Amino acid sequence: MPFAQLVLGSPGAGKSTYCDGMHQFMGAIGRACAVVNLDPANDHTSYPAALDIRSLVKLEDIMKEDRLGPNGGILYALEELENNVEWLEEGLIEYKDDYILFDCPGQVELYTHHNSLRNIFNRLQKKSDFRFVCVHLSDSFCLTQPSLYVSNVLLSLRAMIQMDMPHVNILSKIDKVHAYDELPFNLEYYTDVDDLTYLTPFLEAESPALRSDKFGKLNEAIAGMIESYGLVRYEVLAVENKKSMMHILRVIDRAGGYVFGSAEGANDTIWAVSMRNEASLMGGIDIQERWIDNKEAYDQEEREIEEEQEKLRQQQAMDLQPSQPAAPTSGGAFDPDFGDMTVPPDSGINVTRKK
Repeated sequence: MPFAQLVLGSPGAGKSTYCDGMHQFMGAIGRACAVVNLDPANDHTSYPAALDIRSLVKLEDIMKEDRLGPNGGILYALEELENNVEWLEEGLIEYKDDYILFDCPGQVELYTHHNSLRNIFNRLQKKSDFRFVCVHLSDSFCLTQPSLYVSNVLLSLRAMIQMDMPHVNILSKIDKVHAYDELPFNLEYYTDVDDLTYLTPFLEAESPALRSDKFGKLNEAIAGMIESYGLVRYEVLAVENKKSMMHILRVIDRAGGYVFGSAEGANDTIWAVSMRNEASLMGGIDIQERWIDNKEAYDQEEREIEEEQEKLRQQQAMDLQPSQPAAPTSGGAFDPDFGDMTVPPDSGINVTRKK
């Protein structure tokens, strides 16, 4: 049963950076992973693309031949992919044992009301038994303006309803929030999507146009609708932070059912098998304290841990006798977050390792 992430988000939300970082992270923990570029405008991917929609159709060719703008051209390209979905299905056969990341275009129309993207992945679910999780990225800069935040919550809600599959909303670039102006509420207020009516005075202060009774009633109606659904909440992510990436991957694994899969045949190392069953490393940390109030102290502590880990690896390499064969693990037998990663011969765990 293949597992995959659909990486969605507005332009600039960090989709390609996320795919590159998650691809590297999965390689570090020994999980076979491949990235598929579905953005016909992305001609310079930062990751090695296993499949690229530009091999099927290029945005510049569509714009020239059909006299379309960039947005219309991307919609047309996804319709072309839908009509030639066999190209995608055949290309994925080679990666049937890999965890797939689909880097999707940034046009929000594709996952709010246009049907091609949803139809493509519904077909892959039915024919190839894929288990998908939508990973919707939002730039954490939206927290700095109440109107941006409310509109972003609406976008997340609409995407969840349209795509109709397991969904994880993420505030990306969370490590930059401490440099912005002070937020009126703690970070947990924004991630939990608490009562949005508390933002009303800040919305009114943002612009004179939003102080009228008309906009006041509209804001109340929007807040009530979002609360009535009760679907949207956010995780936070800093791609370059190891613990943050661990936390996000565990959340996604649980949303898509990967965590409940069998270790045997999953192409996981022992390290990755441990990740299936461990609780989140970020679960006990206050995100306001971690990313805003005391970010520098936490960053320094994590750097020191990484330095100690590197020293320990070097010491283990020096202590290893030439006659002792090294265990085929990815990243060493010891990890500071999990401890000893070796498994006794009689442990009963059967793991197929990545070759």
